[in-house]
Amino acid sequence: MNAELALVLGLLATCVALFIRNRPRMDVVALMAMVALPLAGVLSVPEALAGFSDPSVILIGALFVIGHSLVRTGIAYRLGDWLARTAGTSEIRLLVLLMLAVAGLGSVMSSTGVVAIFIPVVLGVARRMRLPPGRLMMPLAFAGLISGMLTLVATPPNMVVSSELRRAGLEGFGFFDFTPIGLAVLVAGLVYMLLVRRWLARPEDQDGTEDSRQTLADLADRYRLAERARRLRVRQGSPLANAVLNELQLRAEYGINVIAVERPGRFQNRLLIATGNTELRAGDILLADIASPAIGLLGAFDELGLEAVALKNAYYDVHARELGLVEVTLPPDSHLPGKTIQELGFRSRHGLNVVGLRRNRQALAGLLVDERLKPGDTLLVAGEWKAIHRLQGLSRDFLVLSLPAEVDHVAPAAQKAPQALFCLAVMVALMVSGLVPNVLAALIACLLLGLFRCIDMDSAYRSIHWQSLLLIVGMLPFALALQKTGGIDLAVSGLVTLLGDAGPRAILACLFLLTAMIGLFISNTATAVLLAPVAISTAEQLGASPYPFAMTVALAASAAFMTPISSPVNTLVLGPGGYRFGDFVRIGVPFTLMVMIVSVALVPLLFPF
Repeated sequence: MNAELALVLGLLATCVALFIRNRPRMDVVALMAMVALPLAGVLSVPEALAGFSDPSVILIGALFVIGHSLVRTGIAYRLGDWLARTAGTSEIRLLVLLMLAVAGLGSVMSSTGVVAIFIPVVLGVARRMRLPPGRLMMPLAFAGLISGMLTLVATPPNMVVSSELRRAGLEGFGFFDFTPIGLAVLVAGLVYMLLVRRWLARPEDQDGTEDSRQTLADLADRYRLAERARRLRVRQGSPLANAVLNELQLRAEYGINVIAVERPGRFQNRLLIATGNTELRAGDILLADIASPAIGLLGAFDELGLEAVALKNAYYDVHARELGLVEVTLPPDSHLPGKTIQELGFRSRHGLNVVGLRRNRQALAGLLVDERLKPGDTLLVAGEWKAIHRLQGLSRDFLVLSLPAEVDHVAPAAQKAPQALFCLAVMVALMVSGLVPNVLAALIACLLLGLFRCIDMDSAYRSIHWQSLLLIVGMLPFALALQKTGGIDLAVSGLVTLLGDAGPRAILACLFLLTAMIGLFISNTATAVLLAPVAISTAEQLGASPYPFAMTVALAASAAFMTPISSPVNTLVLGPGGYRFGDFVRIGVPFTLMVMIVSVALVPLLFPF
């Protein structure tokens, strides 16, 4: 071992120790390493900074944007809603559908983002089915990790390994090259979780899993909205048809406050938040608050040409993505006390409707349009989430209290879902066909998403996980440094000397275990950066194809099942699932060995030596 190699190994060991300690942050450690290597004379400055121009880094950044577009357009949340409806009361059906949905969505977007989206969905379904969340949270995390084995773009390690193949003058992996093995692992994961789910929960798992924030249902109960909520269809020939709300004076003359309008569309109803200029049409369904349940009995509905429509759930729950509720209180220096709710003009000024009033902790009955406000009153207003966010900036006369939990699930570009799916399909088609390089396919999809307004520049920049990109950029020079100083040759010769007589499958198993074990302590992306050159060089020394060795490293990098800190996905479900460190060890270690067996058995069949 020469002095330069000893220096590089020392720097690498220091980085690993800091990664384990998690202080300073991993991206800072990577930048420190990037600076240290040229200062030590191991690499030149251009070589140390070459990661910034690596196509895989640009591709990963673009995929963060594309994944976020699926959230902004509501596609990810609609999938969660479908899961809750389809599962019904069957735990087995729920578990199978959950893992399939998470793995499928995670194959084209960040698995961490997918799991974060599904955690509240799963908690809600678990509460409804009276299941301990622990029986579902670990399957959720494992499905997120398995999604990284399904496509080339599912996780950064896949793209890092593919990029390393191209750097060696070889062809990289195709979009679906991972899919057959990933599907086999997914089937194994489904069977495994169905068998071990009874050991995933303990009686105390329910503790602490409730969201401490209030929900729309909490607000509706507090202001007794259920007593007044109605869905009313505008009949053919109704005097309301083709009339504007401001002209009708429904609130003042009939005690009917129209909050929103469901307008029939070709595929589904479209929700319109009511304003004074909203024009009603025959067939519209009005989502309204009424002053008293007696209004319908008094003949007002017949006079107006309205008919009541069944309301299975509160429409604030049904339309939670578009229609929000929030409490507004009057600060001491407000100029509003003494004015009536009618005089506030919330609908005309802010695009919001006042649907409730609390005074001295008691909800007042009726629509209260003529009620004069007093200091300390709290109003409940309803409208678009966008309008509610605007209201937060107007703090002189009223103060917006904490937003309900559903605000986390708002899709600001929900109407652009078809366009987002089209952009995703274009990217996949370009990648599969090979017409353009993968990085250009992803950038084309990003530009189309911006053109269709599925995402804007601000949200695009916010969606990129810069820490991950800097980690990759900072660790890439280590692979070059180890290659220049002979470190990779040393590791390869040791591996071949130790296991060369045992056959290439034994070396695949050793590579898998080595990658999985290193991934316990440092990022799986950094692990792939370090071990991909080792895998390719090992294949060259054996005179074998590099593809099965590179594929094994990529698969093992996603097999972070063994501890709750080996992947952000596991860390996310640790609290909601009520798990302990040992729960991941006793469930994750056997499954990791199972994944290794599946990989070592299938990889050589698809990528012969």
